[in-house]
Amino acid sequence: MSYPSSDPRSKLAAPAAAKAAPVKAYAGADYARFYAEEPQQTGENERTWLARGQNFIVAYSEVKPGAVLARAAQPDEYCLILPEKELGATVTAGTETIEVAGSSIVFVPPGASRITLKGAGRVIRIFSSVAADLAASCSNAASYAQPHANVALLEPWPEPRDGFKVRAYSLDAGGGEGRFGRIFRCTTLMVNMLDPRHGLRDVTALSPHHHDDFEQGSLVIDGGYIHDIRWPWTPDMRIWREDEHELMAAPSLTVIPPPSIHTSRSVLPGLNQMIDIFSPPRLDFSQKPGWVINAADYPMPGETA
Repeated sequence: MSYPSSDPRSKLAAPAAAKAAPVKAYAGADYARFYAEEPQQTGENERTWLARGQNFIVAYSEVKPGAVLARAAQPDEYCLILPEKELGATVTAGTETIEVAGSSIVFVPPGASRITLKGAGRVIRIFSSVAADLAASCSNAASYAQPHANVALLEPWPEPRDGFKVRAYSLDAGGGEGRFGRIFRCTTLMVNMLDPRHGLRDVTALSPHHHDDFEQGSLVIDGGYIHDIRWPWTPDMRIWREDEHELMAAPSLTVIPPPSIHTSRSVLPGLNQMIDIFSPPRLDFSQKPGWVINAADYPMPGETA
């Protein structure tokens, strides 16, 4: 890891001394430019783009008033993000109906659910790849015809302490001292609403790092970023890959594979906003006191529910 001292991640605990498994194959990064592609789902009041990683699926929707986003038999929890203050929703799951304000993140329980939007704007849903119908519809579904190299398969974390239900949290939660973004988790996902960047990132203070066995989904919702990705050399030169420096504007999803070294830099004037996605939740972030805003609702592995 290589974080500047000003980055809260520089204070993460050092990884376990156990040596990672030798790398015998690499998977490439996946790039889904929603702004340059046709949506995978269309309706009278919605257009939805779908792209995936090994363990997660992103559904990015542009909606009009009256739009309804429904799941008839969702196998596990999923995440709803309403990034705009002006766009709220009514969320129904089972016998429960909750009014949710804009600028919220919501975790919706398994089973049947219905999201009724109260205006026009952007809506983001994040699912685990257990949702087979959505996985098959993703623009990059063919990339995951076989599991990607070096990525551990999803093992859900413990159920919430008082059972599954609709759980809504404000995205306006303040960044606590030393907190890295605004982090939320459920049984299958961790979502980090990164602090917005205004203008270009300082290229003398980047944060190149890698993950041993999990992907990072980087969802750009405002502005634009360049993702710099480098695959380490291995004894087997046949699997070496060229560095990539990919410009991704909003809206777009980049899936960054392990154990590639990566960093991202905002490159447009004005607001640049990105959301990081991990599945399952990250243990290192979860072990930092105060980092996960809704930690009281979702136990870590080994904790008593």
